[in-house]
Amino acid sequence: MTGIDGKVVAITGAGSGIGEASALLLASRGAKLVLGGRRGDRLEALVARIEADGGTAAWTRTDVRRRGDLADLVAYARGRYGALDVLVSNAGIGPISPFDELRVEDWDQMIDVNFRGVLYGIAAALPVFREQGRGQFVNVVSTAGLRIVPNQAVYAATKNAVRTLSEGLRQEAGPDLRVTVVSPGYVATEFADSITSPTVKSQVRAVDFSLSPDDIARAVVFAIEQPSNVDVGDIVVRPTAQS
Repeated sequence: MTGIDGKVVAITGAGSGIGEASALLLASRGAKLVLGGRRGDRLEALVARIEADGGTAAWTRTDVRRRGDLADLVAYARGRYGALDVLVSNAGIGPISPFDELRVEDWDQMIDVNFRGVLYGIAAALPVFREQGRGQFVNVVSTAGLRIVPNQAVYAATKNAVRTLSEGLRQEAGPDLRVTVVSPGYVATEFADSITSPTVKSQVRAVDFSLSPDDIARAVVFAIEQPSNVDVGDIVVRPTAQS
């Protein structure tokens, strides 16, 4: 038995990258998974892969910009497995750009997905965790919020907003709930695909060092597998070459 075996874990943004890697690792440790995301074909394929390896998983289409979708994700987990032990809020986008390009629609999308989506997850899961007397939030943010650089100000602001609300939630959570923030550095994911500024996209794709999503998944698992009285508050995982 491990600290993960039998736990019910819901993950947003589970169709690729860190979400997918976390799902695979958690399933291998015995977690029962509910995978949320917008790309049903990817989620279906991931569930099939987990089940072929003897794991337990289900999926439901989830757009974190919609509060009802997060409520449905939590309700689906409870209906299928009888509980929800962990919500991993991983969904995020990064259409970063210089302020002078005035990509206001991109700013709005980052606020809606990266920040508002986490709030909607908290609104859906917190009452369930209170009722159960247990539960853990794992919020995936970014080292972009720790070192502010040009072109990433709005993205970093959304991630720092999540960092702030997570600390506030931790202080209000009491002895029965846990709140963890995981801050990845450069990771080889589809992050660059969401960048709408051609110049910035080429700069990001030129980065010749990055972590694997598996590296971040291990940090997520580490936080979840701790004893119930141990709250791992903040984990920063970056490449050794990253300044």
